[in-house]
Amino acid sequence: MPAFSFEALQPDGKTRKGVIEADTARMARSQLRGQDLVPLVVAPLTAEADSLLTRPLLGGHAFGSLQLAIWTRQLAGLVSSGLPLERSLTALADEADERKQRHVIAALRAEVNGGSTLAQAMAQHPRDFSPVYTAVIAAGEQGGDLGIVLERLADDLEQRQELKGKLIGAALYPAIVTLVAIAIVIFLVSYVVPQVASVFSGTQRALPFLTRAMLAISDGVRDWGWWLLGLGVAALVVFRLALRNSELRRSFDALWLRLPLIGRLARGYNAARFAATLSMLTNAGVPILRALQAAADTLHNTALQADARDALIMVREGAPLASALAQKKRFPGLLAMFARLGEQTGRLPQMLDRAAAQLSAEVQRRALRLATVLEPLLILVMGLIVMLIVLAVMLPIIELNQWVA
Repeated sequence: MPAFSFEALQPDGKTRKGVIEADTARMARSQLRGQDLVPLVVAPLTAEADSLLTRPLLGGHAFGSLQLAIWTRQLAGLVSSGLPLERSLTALADEADERKQRHVIAALRAEVNGGSTLAQAMAQHPRDFSPVYTAVIAAGEQGGDLGIVLERLADDLEQRQELKGKLIGAALYPAIVTLVAIAIVIFLVSYVVPQVASVFSGTQRALPFLTRAMLAISDGVRDWGWWLLGLGVAALVVFRLALRNSELRRSFDALWLRLPLIGRLARGYNAARFAATLSMLTNAGVPILRALQAAADTLHNTALQADARDALIMVREGAPLASALAQKKRFPGLLAMFARLGEQTGRLPQMLDRAAAQLSAEVQRRALRLATVLEPLLILVMGLIVMLIVLAVMLPIIELNQWVA
C-alpha cells in the first residue's frame, strides 16, 4: 500500500505532520478527516521525495551508526519472533522518535507492501543503507533466514561501533591536552611575555638571549598570527582538494600505512573491517567474488582498497583467497593465515571472523598503549615550554635585582 506524507490541522489549531498509508491521496485525505484532522498537504512518499525529506541540512543520514545498529537489532528481534515483516516495520515506524527515521521506515514499508523485497526497498535509500548492508539483507531473504542474518548484521554493526568508540576514546585525551597546551602557549607568548618585557624597555641593559628570543616569537605571533592561521587553513583546503586525485590519494594512503605507529594502527583497523565484512557476507551465503568486492568497498584506505581489488582479480582467475591476500604485503599476515585455515577446513566465515576479532583486539591494545605513552609525553612537553616562557620572564627580573644590589 502506498505511503503519503501529510500536514494537517488538529482541532486545537496546531499543525500535525506525519505519514499515512492509503491506496490513493484522496483516501488518505478521507482517513485524515476521519481522525478530526483538516488535511493541508498530502504528497506521495516516493523514494525521491523521501530522499529530500530525510536529507538533513548538512548532509547527514536518517540513521547514525549507533542508531542503525539499534534499529537493526530491533528489527531482528521482531522478525525472529515470527512477526511478519510489514508489521515489524509498522511497529518500528510507530516507535521512531525522529521524523526522518519515520519517513524512511514508512517508505520501506510501502515498498514491501507493494511487492518489493526488503533489500530492494533499502537499495532506494543508499544514504542510510550501504551496499554491504543491502547485500546481506538480500542474502538473508534468499536463504529464508532473515532474522538470523539481521542478528549477525546487528552484531557486526555494534562491534564496529565499539571499536571506533574505543579508538576515539583513546585519542580524545591527548587531543584535548594538545589543544589546551597550544592555547596556553599562544596566550603566554602573545600577551604575558610582552606585558612583562615592557617593564624593562626603559632600562639600558641588554635583555637575556632567551628573553629576546621569546619577544621575537611574541612579535611574530602578534604580527603574523592571523596570516599564518589563514595560510594554514588555505594549505589544508588545497591539500584536501588535491587528495581528490585518485593517484595522489593512493600515494598518500600508501605513505600513511608506512608510518611507524599510526600506520600499523591503520593497517590493523582496515584489515579487521575487511575481514569482518567478508566473514559476514560469506556466512550469509553471498558468493565469494561479490563478497570480496563489497568488502573492498568498505575500506577507507585507497591503497589497501586497490590491494583488495587485485586479490579479487586473482581469486576470479582461480587463485585461493589466502594466496591472493598473502601476496599483498599491506594486509597483516594474520589475515592470510586464518583465510588459509578456513579454506583448508571448509570454515572460511568462522576463520575470517576470528581473524577480525584478533585484529580488532590488537588495534585496541596498540591504541591504548600509544595513548598511555602520549599522555605523559604531552604533559612533559607542555611543562618544558611553559618553563622556558617563565624563565624568559624571570631572567630579566633576576638580573635587575643583582644589578640593584
